[in-house]
Order: sequence, then C-alpha cells, then structure tokens
Amino acid sequence: MTTELAFIAALRGLATHPAARNLDDDCAVLEIGGEALVLTHDVMAEGVHFLPEADPADVAWKLVATNMSDLAAKGAEPFGVLLGYQLGKDDTRFLTGLGDALTHYGAALLGGDTVGGNGPQTVGLTAIGRATTRPVPSRAGARAGDRVWLTGAVGGAMIGLEALRAGAGDSTAYRRPKARLAEGISLARRVTAMMDVSDGLLLDAWRLARASGVSLALNTAAVPLACPESRRHEALRWGDDYELLFTLPAATDPGVGATCIGEVQAGPAGTLRLDGRLVESGENLGFEHH
Repeated sequence: MTTELAFIAALRGLATHPAARNLDDDCAVLEIGGEALVLTHDVMAEGVHFLPEADPADVAWKLVATNMSDLAAKGAEPFGVLLGYQLGKDDTRFLTGLGDALTHYGAALLGGDTVGGNGPQTVGLTAIGRATTRPVPSRAGARAGDRVWLTGAVGGAMIGLEALRAGAGDSTAYRRPKARLAEGISLARRVTAMMDVSDGLLLDAWRLARASGVSLALNTAAVPLACPESRRHEALRWGDDYELLFTLPAATDPGVGATCIGEVQAGPAGTLRLDGRLVESGENLGFEHH
C-alpha cells in the first residue's frame, strides 16, 4: 500500500459502522439523540499543506476552514472543534489565527491534545456540526440526467501560493480560504450529491462519480477560473479551492451562485468524460498523498 487511495481502500474493512458511510465521504454522519451529527477530521503537515515560513495565524485559519468546508458539503452548521497541535515556532500567533477563525465560523473550541517534537510541524482538527436537513447529502446520490454544478471558481489558491512564494501579489485565497457554509446549508435540501473541492476539481469529480456509480461528463471550458485562461489545465487539477461540487435534477435551480459545468450520465460507472474524452481512473487528475 503505497498510495492514499490504497490505504483508504484497506481502511474500509475496519470502517463498518453506518456512520462511516464506507469512507466514501469526507465526513461521518452519526444519528444520535434525534439529531444527525456530522464529524470530520483534517491534518495539515508543514512542507505539504503550508510553507515552513508560513505565518502560524494563517496555518490555524486554514486548518479550521478546511474542516468547515467538509461540514459545508453536508449542509451542516458548525458546533465545535477538537485540536491536535504540535508545538511550533510561534504558538501565540497560531492561537490568534485559531481564535479569529473560530469566531468567523461560529465554532467553539471543545478540547484536544498538544505534543512537543522536532522536525516539521503537524496539526490536526476534528470539527463537529449539526445536520440541517435529512437525508444528509453524500457523494453517492448523483443520478443519470442530473446536471453538475460548481460554486465559485478554481485556480485562486494556485495563484495565491505563487504570490506568497514571490512575496508579491494577493495570496489570500491560499492562506485564508473561505468555506461555503451558507451555500452548503441552502443546497443541502436540493442536491442529489455534494462534496467540496479540496484536491482538484477533476479528481474530486471522479470521486463523486465513483461513489455514485455514474459517469460525469464535464465541459472544462465552462469551469470559471480565478487565474489566467492559459493555466486552465493546471487549475482544474491543482486543488485547495474549497468550492462545492454538486449535482441537481435537470430542472432544479441551485438557488445560490453557481455554474453548470456538465451532466451526469449512466456509465461507465465511476468515470469521467472530459470534453468527450473518457477518463477511467483518478490518476493525474489532482493531488494525492504518496
């Protein structure tokens, strides 16, 4: 097992509780006490998800925002978080950014754990939310004939990281992404499937197609960009944009700002058609850990 996909496939043998949703979603959905709790956990590693010289306040913000984006894809309202923190170069700045982000998203710090250590810093966060509708959206509900939609644009984080490295230009989209919580809550009662775009639009679209057992036919020219047109190929694969990718019946208005970028087809199941070209696996479609 040398890839992220292989490891997750092996974990499915252990994740037998219905709340785990066969690990096809980024969140667990736990029915308890008359409510559906939505739980998610993200880890960020120095040198992989943030630069060694990054402002710790930005690291904290991004850690919260990425988890909030997972909640958004389930139409959940944030409740609280648990922090896993490796002491770093400026813990005071991290706390400042954490407080700002939690205030922005209306989430409470409930607890967690801290550790010391040498080498690159690793931080993690578990976020807990309340579902606002039933059934709670998943990646697995897309149906042939649905339309494929995307909130916002892609490529902004890619440009933002380049600006950050260059020390010039606007790096906000990379440093401090915004989770689409309001849009997710509004969409939750309408969508047939929904997920956030974190590892690249094309890879995440392939994941949605695989979970739903359908094929997605995308018009890549229709995808809005937050970068020059000449970089469309990269932007579709780059990730870190945290927009919402979702499917709706053909006659349904999304009710939020979004762009139709394709349609759901009956098969082959778990594939993409990019401008008519069949893509059968997720290789080279986005970011994966190795």
